[in-house]
Amino acid sequence: MRTYFECVPCFLRQALEAARIVSDDATLHERMLRETLRMAAEMPFDRSPPEMGQRIHRYLREATGNPDPYRRIKEQSNAMALALYPELQRRVRESSDPLATAAALAIAGNIIDYGCRSELSRPQVDEAIAEALRTPLDSESVARLRSRAEAAERILYLADNAGEIVFDRLLIEQLPRERIAVAVRGTPVINDATLSDAEAAGLTALVPVIDNGSDAPGTLLDACSGEFRARFDASDLVIAKGQGNYETLGGAHAHTVFLFMAKCAVAARDAGCRVGERVVLHDRPRAHSSPSGR
Repeated sequence: MRTYFECVPCFLRQALEAARIVSDDATLHERMLRETLRMAAEMPFDRSPPEMGQRIHRYLREATGNPDPYRRIKEQSNAMALALYPELQRRVRESSDPLATAAALAIAGNIIDYGCRSELSRPQVDEAIAEALRTPLDSESVARLRSRAEAAERILYLADNAGEIVFDRLLIEQLPRERIAVAVRGTPVINDATLSDAEAAGLTALVPVIDNGSDAPGTLLDACSGEFRARFDASDLVIAKGQGNYETLGGAHAHTVFLFMAKCAVAARDAGCRVGERVVLHDRPRAHSSPSGR
């Protein structure tokens, strides 16, 4: 997905919120805003929004000397999700369609996204779970996911955020685990999941977990490691969680299915859904569109 004009104010919001999470220093806040304005002025609009996010958060880590500014938030998110996990696992187990329920809950976990929000309360997570349980996903899309997973010999599951990765475990447990590998980010960026979060979620005991070698809040294949790209190319099915993975991979790879909650009007418009909608989107490569403001 390309960057739209509406993305620029979001870049500034994200930069300021990130700086405020790390420090109360107004001088740092100003530096972050000015540097983000400079980078946004130079960034081509045919590039994806996570490429700008990568630059913003790389600068934040350099400016503060903090290699993982969201570490405490990630630990709290993992602890919250792990506390919910036994009950959610029971809900999946007792469901008439465990895979569909697990997919709905995995997408509900996509609410744990500090790139789109600076605060998240337990009641907000509880409401996302309740909504997922009472409103089913598109049955045709889920059926296609089921059949593609059953037919695939090699499945690569691209995780998104800490905390959310515990919800992902619910779905991974319903898929053919002997054919699945999970990929996380190579370096901390925002609250995206890394290997330590996969370990905390119990995923490393279930399936092979690799990192993608990148610090982008999405999957920029050119910036990923050779090991990851080889795994990606060799996979019959890639299950990509989260809006960042959609923004970086959508429309380019026919073997990819995206599971995410549309969090902004720009991404929703691009994906053909409503803001707040939980989607299972089977990708179809599309022609490149010329930059525009919409």
